[in-house]
Amino acid sequence: MKIITWNVNGIRAALGKSALSWAFAQKPDVLCLQEIKARPDQLTDEQRTRPGYETIWNPAVRPGYSGVSTFSAASPLEFELGLSEPRFDVEGRVIRTRHPEFLLYNIYFPNGQRGRERVDYKLDFYARLLDICDSLHARGENIIITGDFNTAHMPIDLKNPDENVNTSGFMPEERDWVQKFLDHGFVDVFRKLYPDKVQYTWWTYRFAARARGIGWRLDYFLVSEKFASRVRDVIIHEDVQGSDHCPVEMIID
Repeated sequence: MKIITWNVNGIRAALGKSALSWAFAQKPDVLCLQEIKARPDQLTDEQRTRPGYETIWNPAVRPGYSGVSTFSAASPLEFELGLSEPRFDVEGRVIRTRHPEFLLYNIYFPNGQRGRERVDYKLDFYARLLDICDSLHARGENIIITGDFNTAHMPIDLKNPDENVNTSGFMPEERDWVQKFLDHGFVDVFRKLYPDKVQYTWWTYRFAARARGIGWRLDYFLVSEKFASRVRDVIIHEDVQGSDHCPVEMIID
């Protein structure tokens, strides 16, 4: 089974660049998109559907902002939007789909770079999600969380860690929350497979950062410990253009 995650930084822009053609050419079983910045009714029939896929949308209430969509080759057994908390759910950040062997979260985590209030909002979002996941794990569920976490966990996950300790996305309290997920039964499967590999998934559009290799690893697959052994590979497609993020692929036996 193949799952691809990609923050497309605007689905209409990505479609205009034919970026999604690459994603569907890989024939993923599930494609998780973040930061779609559009409602389905703003897209043409051809844009919002894909032959062979069922699509679930969770756009933000605010126009042109946030939003996620999940394309699944097999119809999910069920799906749920949001975290059942209105202050998070108005931003259209979460789709959870149930598949035969696991629950899949497609998430666009908040960005904290607009001030302390948004950092606190982001940390509260992490806390709410972990509470839900703890309950699901207690029931014996296998969980996959994927998407744009908007946090680099360890110094290896960004080019200039020393310069960014006070930058949202690498602040200690944000990194601590990623670690809490790992302490609560999740595995960062890319880092498990490649403990010393330096690869990034996001580059600012400024300063020719991508060409200069100045990036951050912000896009993850966190997988329940008891299911992590099923993961055969995680591939960061850093050469695929079309967004300031690149797609990340996970292959499950």
